[in-house]
Amino acid sequence: MNSANPNWLNKKWLRIAVHVVIWVVIILSNYIFDYGDERVDPFRTLNAATNFFRAGIFYLNAWVLVPNLLYRKKYLPYVLSLIALFFIMMLYHAALFPIFGPIKFNFLAASTHNIFAFIITITASTAYKAISDKSEEDARTNEMLKENLKTEVSFLRSQISPHFIFNVLNNIVALVRLKSDELEPTVMKLSALMQYMLYETDKKVSLQSEILYLENYIELQKQRFGDFIKISTSFKIPSENFTIEPMLLICFVENAFKHGEGLIQDPMINIELHCDNNKLYFNVQNKYNDLDNGPKDKTSGIGLVNVRRRLDLLYPGKHNLVINQSEGFFYVLLQIDLEPC
Repeated sequence: MNSANPNWLNKKWLRIAVHVVIWVVIILSNYIFDYGDERVDPFRTLNAATNFFRAGIFYLNAWVLVPNLLYRKKYLPYVLSLIALFFIMMLYHAALFPIFGPIKFNFLAASTHNIFAFIITITASTAYKAISDKSEEDARTNEMLKENLKTEVSFLRSQISPHFIFNVLNNIVALVRLKSDELEPTVMKLSALMQYMLYETDKKVSLQSEILYLENYIELQKQRFGDFIKISTSFKIPSENFTIEPMLLICFVENAFKHGEGLIQDPMINIELHCDNNKLYFNVQNKYNDLDNGPKDKTSGIGLVNVRRRLDLLYPGKHNLVINQSEGFFYVLLQIDLEPC
């Protein structure tokens, strides 16, 4: 991670340097280039000051007006904002005119002289913003594709702890010997778990499918631990049909079971999920012991760090993840903006 920072900084400062050089050339263009017209000389400083103001208009349009008005199809407010900007620029021009201009200021003549440069500034600013956003979107899409490729095998091989699978299989063997009525439901839950992991996680899934997957996993864990761990769950399935990226939530649940056992007095795990106003709220809480440093299954899940990365890629600006630990408890609070089916 640290090795990526210098490259990021270099690219960022290179872009800033290019912008600065371009605007310095534009602002000082009347000084740099000799137009062979003595009538231009008195207005050089005035034009330079006006070009400086145009630089502000360029970035105000790109960073504020385009994303907040033009992208949201608020065309009338956008046009009115541009008219207001041009009027403010002309007032600025008029205020400086007596200082640098040898003749009396004429608003109509000055507006005619500056309107073309203003239109070019706005056009260039809008094009710059559109190209910049498209470039960032393409980069994020490519990064998502690369991330999906890297994690696809991880989903199949290590999303569920092998240690957990072995325990379930041992439980099945014990149930076979006891000829227990729990044998068939246990096999069905494990079968559903494996089918979901192997065949249904190559695209977005319904929230109901993801919840059923979690419930099957938790039921198998309950069978494994019995009364040793107090496990409480609350899954409130919404009436609306939502989609979600598959296997985002299991890592937090698996992590709770992985660290919620061991040298812990009265171990407990609490898992809650509900939806409100197209938002998913997912809470996981478990007891943990700082002194329990025994070996853990290193292949369990894809890790909290990678889950954060997936959330950043798949739900940019549409999620909030808080992970905290306090007074012997480990907390995960996740909020995601859901999309309807």
